[in-house]
Amino acid sequence: MNETVLLWAGFAAFIGVLLAFDLGVLSKGAKVISGREALLRCAAYFALAMAFAAGVFHFQGADKGLEFLTGYLIEYSLSIDNIFVIVLIFTHFAVPPQYQHRVLFWGILGALAMRGVLILAGSALIQEFHWIIYVFGAFLIFSGIKMLRSVDEEPDMENNRVVRFVRSRFTMTEGYEGERFFVTRDGVRMMTPLFLVLILIEVTDLVFAVDSIPAVFAVTTDPFIVWTSNVFAILGLRALYFALASIIHRFHYLKYGLSLVLVVVGAKMLLVD
Repeated sequence: MNETVLLWAGFAAFIGVLLAFDLGVLSKGAKVISGREALLRCAAYFALAMAFAAGVFHFQGADKGLEFLTGYLIEYSLSIDNIFVIVLIFTHFAVPPQYQHRVLFWGILGALAMRGVLILAGSALIQEFHWIIYVFGAFLIFSGIKMLRSVDEEPDMENNRVVRFVRSRFTMTEGYEGERFFVTRDGVRMMTPLFLVLILIEVTDLVFAVDSIPAVFAVTTDPFIVWTSNVFAILGLRALYFALASIIHRFHYLKYGLSLVLVVVGAKMLLVD
């Protein structure tokens, strides 16, 4: 069997086992994730990423190892802005803390699938049309400037197009029904607000992925490195949320830094081939 296929299959199997352990053992039942437990999970996912980086350095060389580390750090830093929006969504819809980890788990599964598709599509485009790298660079600069201009703005959740579309198309329960996304009453299948929150988080990640994935393509065009760096950053996102949720609003200058990262990376894509 082709070595590349084995590499992808082996990594996919490892992530599958890790997610199954997370869902079946660490996140079994509705519970509130404490700050201490969240920090321990953050450390564990970071240690896994560093162990994988060591493997890349050993088996694929220093260049690939540095590409993975750089891509991982870019994705991890940009994911913090995602946490801002997740906090706003959970706060606006008053999601009970004991249900938040389940929403984020399924949100991460969807994020991994969507990012896989985007990375494969991006790699194919770059290989076929190299000039697309300059489009990515210009888009990152535009995104960085747009983020900078909207630092003090908060999204209007109630008038969000996704929220209005879902509510107009589906019958919803008035309140939460435990951890369930759907319930059946009088023969009618109804959506709970928890599933609406999940949809919003998936859409949010898709928007952020459109910004962050081109940033990693500025570091490497190797789809395996882009994919694995994204996966490890996203896996740690849920733990990072619970570790930072209560203090995230104190990071007044974080968005300025993230917007600068996008502009610098975009400029690098335009100037350096």
